[in-house]
Amino acid sequence: MELVANCRVMGKNPHVTEPVLDDVNKRIIEQLQRDGRMSYAALAKVVGLSEAAVRQRVQRLLDTGVMQIVAVTDPLTLGFARQVMIGLKVEGDLRPVAKALAAVPEIDYVVICAGGYDLLVELVCTDDEHLLNLLNDTIRSIPGVTATETFVYLKLAKQTYAWGTR
Repeated sequence: MELVANCRVMGKNPHVTEPVLDDVNKRIIEQLQRDGRMSYAALAKVVGLSEAAVRQRVQRLLDTGVMQIVAVTDPLTLGFARQVMIGLKVEGDLRPVAKALAAVPEIDYVVICAGGYDLLVELVCTDDEHLLNLLNDTIRSIPGVTATETFVYLKLAKQTYAWGTR
């Protein structure tokens, strides 16, 4: 299960956020991170609420975008032989480039960052020819992209979505 945090802005500084989660919602999320198919009855026992109350809370978390419940697959078992992370250097405003990259179906991760690269993207491709086409014809042709560096995944040693709600 992949969770997306939803925060509300507080105070005078618009860059300081406070999560909109109480302790019960945090416990619900933590349980669903362990087992996204956990029943409402089982969740209710763990968090100490009625099944109806848990169902309402889960629905509210989903409706407000605080979390998503998704199936995570292994790309190798689905015929995608090549996964890569690409670091991009960009000239000018990063946001239009990030938006263009996010529209590419094979790209499953786009982040604007600081450091050696302006953007990081993750791609899942069927093979090296597919990767070459995406790099050459799609990514490098986006206005503003000045350089790319590709990091080929040889083996995924760890991938988890259970970071908790701290």
